[in-house]
Amino acid sequence: MIFTDRSWVEIDLSAFHHNLKELKRFLSPDCGFMQIVKADAYGHGAYEIANAALEEGAALLGVANYEEGKLLRLQGITAPILILSPSLPSEIDGILDYSLTTSISEPQFARELAKAAASQGITAKVHIKIDTGMHRSGCSPEQFASLYDSVSSLDSLEIEGIFSHFAASEQDRIYSSIQEQAFGEIDLPAEPRFRHIANSSAVVNGFGLGSNLVRLGILSYGIYTHPDQQGKLDIKPVMTFKSTLSLVKEIKQGEGLGYNLTWHSPRDGRYGIIPVGYADGYDYLLGNKALVSTAMGLSPVIGKVSMDMITIDLTDMPGLKAGDELVLLGGDNPETRAENIASLYGGSAYELLCQVGRRARRYYFKEDRLFSSAPLARRDFVPADFSDSKLSSIIEAAVSQRLGSDEIGALVYQEMLARLFFDKDQNIHYRKGFHHTIKLIDGDDPAFFEVQTTLSYRKVLDNDYFIVACAQSEEVLQAYFKRSDVEYRWLMDDNFELTPQRFSISSIKVADIELETAVQQSLDCLEIRCSHPSLNNLVGSEQDFVINTRTYYPRNSHQLSVFITEPTQGVSISLESPDCIQNVECIPIYSGQNKYPAISRRSSRILVETDPQQWIFPMSGVVFAY
Repeated sequence: MIFTDRSWVEIDLSAFHHNLKELKRFLSPDCGFMQIVKADAYGHGAYEIANAALEEGAALLGVANYEEGKLLRLQGITAPILILSPSLPSEIDGILDYSLTTSISEPQFARELAKAAASQGITAKVHIKIDTGMHRSGCSPEQFASLYDSVSSLDSLEIEGIFSHFAASEQDRIYSSIQEQAFGEIDLPAEPRFRHIANSSAVVNGFGLGSNLVRLGILSYGIYTHPDQQGKLDIKPVMTFKSTLSLVKEIKQGEGLGYNLTWHSPRDGRYGIIPVGYADGYDYLLGNKALVSTAMGLSPVIGKVSMDMITIDLTDMPGLKAGDELVLLGGDNPETRAENIASLYGGSAYELLCQVGRRARRYYFKEDRLFSSAPLARRDFVPADFSDSKLSSIIEAAVSQRLGSDEIGALVYQEMLARLFFDKDQNIHYRKGFHHTIKLIDGDDPAFFEVQTTLSYRKVLDNDYFIVACAQSEEVLQAYFKRSDVEYRWLMDDNFELTPQRFSISSIKVADIELETAVQQSLDCLEIRCSHPSLNNLVGSEQDFVINTRTYYPRNSHQLSVFITEPTQGVSISLESPDCIQNVECIPIYSGQNKYPAISRRSSRILVETDPQQWIFPMSGVVFAY
């Protein structure tokens, strides 16, 4: 045994690739396929299966709901994803945010989706579902023309496909033919990109192949849905559920075993305990029915299935001992195939696959080589499910584990907090397209340069106001760095009288709205509150900021520093100096994706810039020395 888990699931991706190739034999060259990965790809792992299917040429991925599609997007899947079940109005924003395609069964949802898409200036793709006889979701064939006209009239929606679903394609050829005919008679003014009705069983039985797309599900995972299919294609189980013997004991003739003593030993013998139960997805109804595959053959499950344990008869297997590996589902023995195990209690192989191994780690193999694994229980981490405090604990623990030291991990984590939060656990803000230009002007004042600055960037507007601040000491300036409502900070020389005439805003805009300003002055700082009634409607949305200031800077300082205070994507900082300044040197101090930004000079202007897509961390900056 190569694993030490109490139980685990092995996923053979080579078998999955084999099964897809077998199924694709039934398709014409112009017919593509959608891989169904709903319910975590029937328990196999949606992310890994999706990638394998895309390698085989899958045109789309099919999920049951918005959350499943969102999770694939968060894991980096960029392929088209269709939500097969009806979506909820509350999910529309997420559907658009994650570029998911949704199914349409009635006009009201289509109108709400179109309205949301129009407000974002995007076009949402949809597939209209037609109920040809399964009587679940979808419009009736008689309602289709009206629904199609309604959806096609909405400019922000694109009808990418129409589809239906067979009710019994694995066994009822007559009813499947009726459904196929009804779907084929749907008349369209314009043919959409996709038509699809066939599932895996329909493909093998020759139904729905006149469309240009099929949906491959259960058969691709190596599970037959009807005995007749075994003569038509050779598919291999992709999932194998395994465990070990945790304890071996003896039992006397006539003694009962397990809850309610439903099994009594017919002779003196031995039995083994397996640390798997119905909480692990091993169905309760398999008690006294199922067989477990061991190195010495098949052993019957005896007694009821408990929450965390099952027992098997080892009387005729004297060589088995605690620690030996067992196969509960899948593997090479036909008796442990999912469809055969499910038949023992009148269950469904679909259900069995989806529920098996709830507490088991998944191990992924390709060509008999282990190449990845997925963690216990919930196999996908979705940060949005956790509070900020819980996420902080998770991050610190992850850093410590990665570095192999709690002490070093804590130090690194605290440094990260100091860098991103300025030692205060507040929300992180992000900027994009940061452009800061500073122009020094040789004016009449012999001690100070006049300064004109322009700062522009894009970020989420958090409040209906913000502060532009000028401080006359480093201590006061640092306090402003810790305030989330301050957008711009300037340090004034402490020998210079700080007045509204010495530091002022010449123009300030958000979303091209000129803001109103109110100045509040104290002994060592000057705050300018920037606001406008219209900002209240923009709070929470990403907007363009432009801040223009006029101020002064000491001639004898010989250096000017610009700092990045928030994680920023794309940074451009420039200094334009008068003729009286010679030999300006530029010292960038950057952390992030690029520690060495490009530096260019033209006449009296020096420019420091990164690629527009590169992120720069806080407390990066540039020192101009002259």
